[in-house]
Amino acid sequence: MAHVGAHRRIDFEVAAHERRRGLRIEALKRLHSLAEHFAHQRHHPQRDAIQVLCLLSLVFGGLLWPIAWLWAYTKPAGYRLAYGTEKHEDYYTAMGERARAGDLKDYELAHLRDELDAMDAKGSLTSELKALRRELLAMEPAPATALAPQAAPTASTAKAGTD
Repeated sequence: MAHVGAHRRIDFEVAAHERRRGLRIEALKRLHSLAEHFAHQRHHPQRDAIQVLCLLSLVFGGLLWPIAWLWAYTKPAGYRLAYGTEKHEDYYTAMGERARAGDLKDYELAHLRDELDAMDAKGSLTSELKALRRELLAMEPAPATALAPQAAPTASTAKAGTD
């Protein structure tokens, strides 16, 4: 009898140890993917490379993680000069979706067009961004959502209504 109770206790301890081990592994994965998360949040143009560095950091025991963290928080100095932007392509795709939905203000739409024009001048637009640029050039700015004040009737409109 005592042998069965001891066996169950060992099984419980093994299961608890495995759960703790799984939690530690999950915590390490989340910690090492933080740099990737920040790069995604900030629309870092080299986000994909940062993601690869985070994965390599897991393989090499976390030695590369501080480099990925710093890379995610710095703006690439020569990237804007070479490609005309400091943002990942997904940023422009998301902004294009907002423009199609009419969620962009006039100045945001103009800024997006200017950024795509600068990238086109550098020759760094992909075919998807070229199509987005053409679409944005044809798009009219969204109308103002605020109600315009009603104009007071003029003498000519007042006369027309009394005839």
